[in-house]
Amino acid sequence: MPPSSMTPPEDLNYVAVEGAIGAGTTTLTQLLSDHFGAESVLERFEENPFLERFYEDRDRWAFQTQLAFLASRFRQQKELSERDLFHDLVVSDYTFDKDRIFARQTLAGDELQLYESLFRLMEPTVPTPDLVVYLRSSPERLLENIAERDRPYERDMDPDYIAALHDAYNRYFYQYDRTPLLVVNVATIDFVENQADFRALARHIVAPSDERVRHVQPHASS
Repeated sequence: MPPSSMTPPEDLNYVAVEGAIGAGTTTLTQLLSDHFGAESVLERFEENPFLERFYEDRDRWAFQTQLAFLASRFRQQKELSERDLFHDLVVSDYTFDKDRIFARQTLAGDELQLYESLFRLMEPTVPTPDLVVYLRSSPERLLENIAERDRPYERDMDPDYIAALHDAYNRYFYQYDRTPLLVVNVATIDFVENQADFRALARHIVAPSDERVRHVQPHASS
């Protein structure tokens, strides 16, 4: 897809796309990057040596998995902060806050306290997005997307875990106020196969707005 003639506003330099596992954050990030001729920043989840073991035994491997993700995400965010975010549009498929959402689902007690201490030390030094796009789906749609992409370690995904994660994301972004937020209902649209849905969503992302939080369901007619 060639770069779009739709020009993002000058104060929109860093967009982060968020959502639970299977929401389509990486896919949308890549589509937006192509559409706007922007640079994409994708989470390096495949570098986590504990991830497959976590899905096999979450209680045993949660702490190691979470610390590995925290270190990787922090390192990548520090690299991002060294780039010229004021001149080149960057689209990322996660925010640093994502790490805490997952940690609060998988850790407890002393492990969670230690994690929170490390997170609070790191958080002030990472860049803040100009806009967060939260892809709000449904547990059923998340599971469908996970099954369709067919990653080996996700084939036996626990539906209860996905439902709990879905609820945790909704709770987190219901009270989110760090940056402007665009909440997108993606349970009933298809921005991959339906170009009209994607273009409508792209228009909402770059549209100037004084609203701190916007809720959209970007069908082509919107």
